[in-house]
Amino acid sequence: MQPIIKIEEVGKTYASGFTALKAIDLEIHRGEIFALLGPNGAGKTTLISIICGIVNATSGRITADGVDIVDNYRKARSLIGLVPQELTTDAFESVLNTVSFSRGLFGKPADPAYIEKILRQLSLWDKRNSKMLALSGGMKRRVMIAKALSHEPSILFLDEPTAGVDVELRRDMWEMVRGLRENGVTIILTTHYIEEAEEMADRIGVINRGELVLVEDKHRLMQQLGQKQLHLHLQTPLNEVPAALAPYNLTLSEDGEQLTYHFDTHQETSGIAKLLRALSDLGIDLKDLQSKQSSLEEIFVSLVQGRSEQG
Repeated sequence: MQPIIKIEEVGKTYASGFTALKAIDLEIHRGEIFALLGPNGAGKTTLISIICGIVNATSGRITADGVDIVDNYRKARSLIGLVPQELTTDAFESVLNTVSFSRGLFGKPADPAYIEKILRQLSLWDKRNSKMLALSGGMKRRVMIAKALSHEPSILFLDEPTAGVDVELRRDMWEMVRGLRENGVTIILTTHYIEEAEEMADRIGVINRGELVLVEDKHRLMQQLGQKQLHLHLQTPLNEVPAALAPYNLTLSEDGEQLTYHFDTHQETSGIAKLLRALSDLGIDLKDLQSKQSSLEEIFVSLVQGRSEQG
């Protein structure tokens, strides 16, 4: 199947000499939720801005559903909806009018039934006659999503969609994004919230210092890069890790009551059985033990730190 977005060797260097993106190659699958993760200044927003036609690339080529975004700008732009980080709306306009006006900007004929449908999907219908200035930050963000969907795009970019939104509303928006995907919209989101990507994304891309460090299926990423930790709670505290246990690279808690053992989930053997035998041979008795899977956040931090150290 043809990717809905194809990015080939895309780079961006500003007049100041700063290189924001370095030869990015990426394909977004039709109908997926793709999360782009990276620290501040990594290049996430620059890449989205280039795809949406807001910023010009220095090099490379991008197609949206087979349409070149430069050669056929109008058609490509009509396929894409963008919800930017910044909330910019006409403060004195009503919700209904501002969303309807956005549809008209793309040359689409008026369709009150469709506008009502998306406002209801976003729990905005009851607020349709409210002025924008009277809305909460979370409601304004929903209006931004409605505006981005007003011209019926098949691709939706969400740049930090839940920034400044409370936890309850964030979960409501996750459900809404899943609903959009079920209706055939391809979603690309940038986020600082690792749990957002872990909760929603089908695939994850990690960008750092303008380079695409990794693109992987979320579950496969966690299997391949995730580590597990085995927490060993001791009957009697230790002052230090015995020399005989040095091969296991254990860490001892400050109070001496817990040893932590790290192991890769994809290795053939975990080494746990040998470790437990070694502890028994040394007369170290356990009170309890627990295992814990690395979170996506820990994986992300290790990837970015590793790339920074290489750089």
